[in-house]
Amino acid sequence: MDVAESRARPNQFARQLFAGLPKRYNLLAELLSLGQDRRWRDEMVTHVAGGSLGRILDVACGPAAVTRELASRTSAQVVGLDLSVDMLAEGAANVSRAGLGDRVSMVLGRGEQLPFADAAFDGLTFTYLLRYVADPAATIAELARVVRPGGPIASLEFAVPPNPGWRAAWWGYTRAVLPVAGLMTGGPAWFDVGRFLGPSISSHYRAFPVPWTLDAWRNAGIDSVAHRSMSLGGGLVVWGVRRA
Repeated sequence: MDVAESRARPNQFARQLFAGLPKRYNLLAELLSLGQDRRWRDEMVTHVAGGSLGRILDVACGPAAVTRELASRTSAQVVGLDLSVDMLAEGAANVSRAGLGDRVSMVLGRGEQLPFADAAFDGLTFTYLLRYVADPAATIAELARVVRPGGPIASLEFAVPPNPGWRAAWWGYTRAVLPVAGLMTGGPAWFDVGRFLGPSISSHYRAFPVPWTLDAWRNAGIDSVAHRSMSLGGGLVVWGVRRA
């Protein structure tokens, strides 16, 4: 699995990459991010969870960690969307175990072509999505399309630390430690993910740096765009409000 392949056929690549991961995805994401993934998710949800929201869409929901948090922290009906059947099945099981089945529904779909009408949702989140789409700017515009004017939008993505020293440490961790840690804790499937992750993140930000991403949000019709770099730059949370 390589970065060129992921960019040439991003949807197919993502389905293949994540096919063997759902049952342990949330646990291993926590371990392999050195415990930071939960903090990053909490920060993202905070920028959507305030106020009165009737419906929230969680795109690239995976096994429903963010989906469940949105349901727990709001009174909204929450829809989790993912292109992986395996992830959706695990997400539905997690939702059921959490007793949230009456407030959460799971939908198979692509972030680039959402099966919803304009302004169908009061808020939206998306997580670790932009590295798996062919056109990030068009995808952000499509995500914004289904949010009502004034509705909050927030995202979480991995990032590359801007400080040269921390960036060198991050590079060593993602290239050397992460694949081995994935193999030891999750087996061959997580070795593949660990080996792919660092080069994928580096390649994405060479093509689409953070200032470009913030401009893409604004060009998609999102106002009050802001961001927070977390964990020395390893995580990036972006948020804004759908333009009236």
